[in-house]
Amino acid sequence: MSANTLQRLLGKGFSIAAGIGFVIGLGILRTPGEIATTINEPVPYMALWVVCAAFVLLSLLVVAELIAITPRTGGIYALVAHAYGPYPGFLIGWSDWVANSASMALKAFVLAEYVALLEPRLAPYVKVVAILVSTCFAMLQLRGVRVGATIQQFASAIIGLIVIALAVSLYYGAFVGGGAAAVPDVEVPRGNMSWVALGTVVAAVVYTYDGWYAPSYFSGEMKSGARAVAVGSLQAALIVAVLYILLNLAIVVSVPLGALIGHELALAGAIEAVYGAGAGTIVVFAAIFILLSHQNLQYMVASRVLYSLSTDGLGTRRATSVNDRGTPAGAVLITWVLTVFLIAIGEFLLLLSLVTIFFVAMYVGLVVGVFRLRRQEPDTERPFRAWGFPVTGYLCAAGWLAVALFVAATQWMSTIYGVVLTAISIPVYLYLKRRRHLGEGDVAEGGGAQGET
Repeated sequence: MSANTLQRLLGKGFSIAAGIGFVIGLGILRTPGEIATTINEPVPYMALWVVCAAFVLLSLLVVAELIAITPRTGGIYALVAHAYGPYPGFLIGWSDWVANSASMALKAFVLAEYVALLEPRLAPYVKVVAILVSTCFAMLQLRGVRVGATIQQFASAIIGLIVIALAVSLYYGAFVGGGAAAVPDVEVPRGNMSWVALGTVVAAVVYTYDGWYAPSYFSGEMKSGARAVAVGSLQAALIVAVLYILLNLAIVVSVPLGALIGHELALAGAIEAVYGAGAGTIVVFAAIFILLSHQNLQYMVASRVLYSLSTDGLGTRRATSVNDRGTPAGAVLITWVLTVFLIAIGEFLLLLSLVTIFFVAMYVGLVVGVFRLRRQEPDTERPFRAWGFPVTGYLCAAGWLAVALFVAATQWMSTIYGVVLTAISIPVYLYLKRRRHLGEGDVAEGGGAQGET
């Protein structure tokens, strides 16, 4: 086996853990408060979570076909490159790598801030703590893919139990402990239901479910092949949808939604409303654990993106090295350097805003990619076929297009950044292509040895 080839060492359980771990983040702890500023009636509030969950699951039932016929490590990069060719893959791949690195930097910083809340003496050293946390997880990755996978399966199981425990505590407070009766009703101003406000909360909920494609980052390393990745993605998304709906229902029955407005961690506000001041500290501990889990998983994800780009001649040769434990060590180290640099200079939010529009457009592209490959590769074996296609494809494409247009219109600076970055990327791509002496076909087929045994 080549020293630069990833190995098939991951089982189906990891694909489910990756999906759960990538989706469940701080969003579910914070978003209920953001939604309550616009929708503070229980029935429409719950309807929003249920409808968005159904839409995401329907989208995955379509995109799972693309995942199942793309047995390459690399996630969004591999899927987009398969459906549209090397340049779109290059654009979204580099955006994805930068976004994951910036996200890790942001989460390490937020994690350090939460630690400082619990131990104020650490407040002057937030950046140092963040860099130490990021460095520890980079070192863990170098110990092997099985180590990272085991950590993630354990972490995702604990995260699921945390969500269940928080929901149960709210149900208990509402129906057994008499907590709900003790929570005063909150007068909330009405009339904030503009189309912009409604679009904002819909986008917020959809983003809270974001990450359902996460198992595809490891398709070339799965023992059972890409179909298992597609099925694992669906199973993970369904589990998360059930957990989110149960938790939000617990919030609705335990506290007035208006009580969540203004809380940075809305779930902590709900717990404190039921159990009293200080009880919400448990949510801070939950947030720290989730952020630690994301450090592990996003190092795995980001390094796979950079590895795949580099094996296709669209990155650096240093990122193609794989150690004897199956980890793309070069890509991990380069990702660590960027992440630590971003923590040190504190510019992770700017980078995340730069690439926002690419990811909104990506959702449209993934759905349309299924149509495109049905036409271009009609004879390709499809171990998973899109459910209800083409009707479901049209519905999902229209839905994601509406979200994309809304984001483009309301976050116009991100749209401008996207246009500028696209213009810059064209000469960079042409330079890399010329430097590596790669034709269009070579790039599309590059990295095909991923996962071979």
